[in-house]
Amino acid sequence: MAVSQMQQRYINFTTSLFQEGFVDEQFTQLQQLQDESNPDFVAEVVCLFFEDSEKLLGDLSKTLNQEPVDFKRVDGCVHQFKGSSSSIGARRVMNTCVTFRAFCQDKNREGCLYCLQQMKQECYLVKNKLETLFQLEKQIVEAGGTVPMAE
Repeated sequence: MAVSQMQQRYINFTTSLFQEGFVDEQFTQLQQLQDESNPDFVAEVVCLFFEDSEKLLGDLSKTLNQEPVDFKRVDGCVHQFKGSSSSIGARRVMNTCVTFRAFCQDKNREGCLYCLQQMKQECYLVKNKLETLFQLEKQIVEAGGTVPMAE
């Protein structure tokens, strides 16, 4: 595949990530911090987010399955998750956190468990999408091209 075709595929894929609400403008700002001196910056930050996410999801699951549920602790974890997902521009994950926190404030265990499953699903989806994006970037660079910046 020609570099120009890969670049167009990258642009189309990136556009779809925004249109489908997987990422927002914060992701673009994160990309703008990447340069030649640190070409894997975004991938490294995103990788750290997903490492932290696994731990937080495990903590949330454990806490929600204890009796009585410590909703203050659950809310603290979700608040942390919301901040970290916002910092990388993972919009759908962040939106789920907003709903999750509302259920925490209502001390609604079933609602929290539902949101936990939804968060796991959204994390899985955005992780796969971003891994695909990083793979496209790698292919473009390996073919001698430059990764196009989002407009």
